[in-house]
Amino acid sequence: MADTARHRRAALTLVVLTPLVAELALGSTPIRMAWLVLLWVPIYGAGVLLIREVVVRRRRGWPSVLLLAACYELLEDGVGLQALTSPHLYGAADWGARILGFNVPYWFANTVYHAVFTVAVPIALTQLLFPAFRQRPYLGRFGLGVTATVAALGVLVLRISVPPSQDPGYRAPLPFVVGCLTLVVVLGVLALTVVPVPGASETDAGVPRPVVLFLAAGGAVLVFFALTFPMFGARQPAYTRGWVVLIPLGAAAVGVFAGYRALTRWARSVRWGDRHSLALMAGALVAHSLGGMVIMAHTPVDRLGLAAIIVLTVLGLALLDRRIRRAGAP
Repeated sequence: MADTARHRRAALTLVVLTPLVAELALGSTPIRMAWLVLLWVPIYGAGVLLIREVVVRRRRGWPSVLLLAACYELLEDGVGLQALTSPHLYGAADWGARILGFNVPYWFANTVYHAVFTVAVPIALTQLLFPAFRQRPYLGRFGLGVTATVAALGVLVLRISVPPSQDPGYRAPLPFVVGCLTLVVVLGVLALTVVPVPGASETDAGVPRPVVLFLAAGGAVLVFFALTFPMFGARQPAYTRGWVVLIPLGAAAVGVFAGYRALTRWARSVRWGDRHSLALMAGALVAHSLGGMVIMAHTPVDRLGLAAIIVLTVLGLALLDRRIRRAGAP
């Protein structure tokens, strides 16, 4: 019974943590409107819990998680918000390189963002908080079915709450919606059946110290934001115009690939431990909120709210690091 209760706490932690990290800690939902997080719990919380559960049940790994994160982006921004094709919502069409009505820069930036901060970081943090259940499902079959249903309803909640007020009159083309849903199914099957599972630690290679990982992750996130999100009044990322935006997007893509390769190489080393993972996420989370001050915050209250979130993030992660050290985790 106690084991079941801890499973449920782990699931609830992931459900709550996901919208807090993805929305509130970035400032896309400002602190003065924090109550809106309740609306995002179905799509964010249930959606990411569903990703984590199906990957664990299929005994897959992080590559499958990241591919399912790309599916998540298609469902949220393509089907729910319709931002991937809208000529008006969030100014996404003004980011340049709009191909056949598809907002390419917006899609790329948000796919990477969701893969890291909506999916990977909340899952990894929850696994550090509940290490005994790292490779075990949090839910039974009934709970999994409920989670899938709630996640689907979350997409519907987005569709009926945001576009009618923020983008009245626009409807994504039906062939695009059908294409998104088809692609989600195809990528989902590939993620759970074809994508290879990373092997266990098999090298004795050196890994960077936690403080180096903290600084490197923070710097990488800020550079990514600078290359892919408009800021300081610019309409396109990196102060580009028109198709020139593909240059910083290409540089960002190369950086993402290089970072992924380096991380997977370090993670295979027997020297890699929970404190390395935590330091990497801590640097990314702090930089993520700092970037939100520039990209998302519009008022002094918004910026003060993000500053408070940074302080709470640092304190919370420091306590988690202390717990890991006391537990003697490798």
